[in-house]
Amino acid sequence: MPELPEVQTVVNDLKNKVIGRKIVSVWVGAPGLVKKGTVERLKKELIGRKILNVDRRAKNILFYLSGESVLLVHLKMTGHFLYKKAAGQGIAEDKDFEESEYIRFALCLDNGKILTLSDLRKFANIIFFDREEEAGNYLKLFGPDALEINIDDFVRFIRKKRSRIKPLLMDQSALAGIGNIYSDEILYRAKVHPLERADKLTDAEIKKIYSAMRTILSEAIKKRGTSVSDFRDIAGQEGHYEEKLLVYGREGLPCLAKDGRIVRIKIAGRSAYFCPVEQKLKKQNK
Repeated sequence: MPELPEVQTVVNDLKNKVIGRKIVSVWVGAPGLVKKGTVERLKKELIGRKILNVDRRAKNILFYLSGESVLLVHLKMTGHFLYKKAAGQGIAEDKDFEESEYIRFALCLDNGKILTLSDLRKFANIIFFDREEEAGNYLKLFGPDALEINIDDFVRFIRKKRSRIKPLLMDQSALAGIGNIYSDEILYRAKVHPLERADKLTDAEIKKIYSAMRTILSEAIKKRGTSVSDFRDIAGQEGHYEEKLLVYGREGLPCLAKDGRIVRIKIAGRSAYFCPVEQKLKKQNK
């Protein structure tokens, strides 16, 4: 969390606010978030650069800057951006931030606004790349995007994997963008048990997963993400997809489609919510 819909919501908002703006100062309140180089070098490299574009790859937010450089931010568990007016005169200072906002990083822009990174648990990653090619090489660590992979490639990808389907959907090196929330919702919509072996699924089942994946992720983007935990958009507002969740976080509650109840199990250290009536486990996987 945030997953693909939340990150895409942030990127869409940022495109309307920061493209064309110049970075005039940088504030770092949690040096551990900077994963490449020093804080001093990061500040030196960012100040004076113009933000040319903002994009998403997997769960990463990419700021394309003048000079062919790239600033990558991964929000991890509890990160979110806030965009607001600066209290000072173009310089981010401690007084600009309320203690309750958990601000760890800030870019002060030439329009008198500050783009801040709030992160309660300090898990976010900030990486500066000198060249777009360098950023591109780093992004090869991630698999094809869940909203860009075509159905034929998706079927082939699933069929050759021997892992359980739930953790496979969440493996960012295999398929990028899906996390705990949307993997549960996708499998419920496709009526596939989270413990099913991927290579034992039929082509029809895989196609149902693919269809559910595209539909749910697109719907969640339209609803501006899910805010069951810390996610907020850059205005500090919650997303609205939580009201459409059918299984995630609903342990013990009635299944909305059948006379059953949602259960929660652990798979590879992560919770999985599902309906055992709607999502039956095949005999060979029991």
